[in-house]
Amino acid sequence: MNLPNSLTLTRIFLVPLLVVVLLTKFEGRAIFGVSEELVGAAIFAIASVTDWLDGFVARRRKQVTPFGQIIDPLADKLLTSAAFISLVQRDLAPAWMVAVIIGREFAVTALRSLFFSRGTPIPASPLGKIKMVAQVVAILALILGDRHLGNFLVIGHAALWVVLVTALLSAADYFRRFNVAQPARAGVTDIAVAREQRRGRRAV
Repeated sequence: MNLPNSLTLTRIFLVPLLVVVLLTKFEGRAIFGVSEELVGAAIFAIASVTDWLDGFVARRRKQVTPFGQIIDPLADKLLTSAAFISLVQRDLAPAWMVAVIIGREFAVTALRSLFFSRGTPIPASPLGKIKMVAQVVAILALILGDRHLGNFLVIGHAALWVVLVTALLSAADYFRRFNVAQPARAGVTDIAVAREQRRGRRAV
């Protein structure tokens, strides 16, 4: 297994650790003398860095693989979904916003997988990249703002609204591109069928 895929799998393995740290009531709300919020923020930050690093290394070393193209977005969804659900459990994020964001994530992932299975991978939306950055800011700010940096809660909630808006807009963009691609693909299929029928008639 190459380095980019190893980094992606590391991100997946960090997900249950993040959930345990954020949702377990440790004595004194500290882990080995370190606040559980700081530990949780550190785990999420490290996982987020691997998200950027695996793509960078894969492109730099030309190690982009079909497995990596499938598992990388899945790892992203697992990480952010686990973090958001944990924040809802801690009363740091509205449940309805998180439900909309997570629903969008899996709907778009299913749509991109459908494109990929047909041999026409769809590029990431620029709005999706803005959403990803806003997600990292929102999650880190909300975790750190729980007990340590109260002002970060304002930043976290503002970033969460950015996530929600960009999530809905980018989802609409993905489905628009899907609808545009469908007639084009149907047209190509019809042409191929017509050619096969003509060949069959000539053979007869």
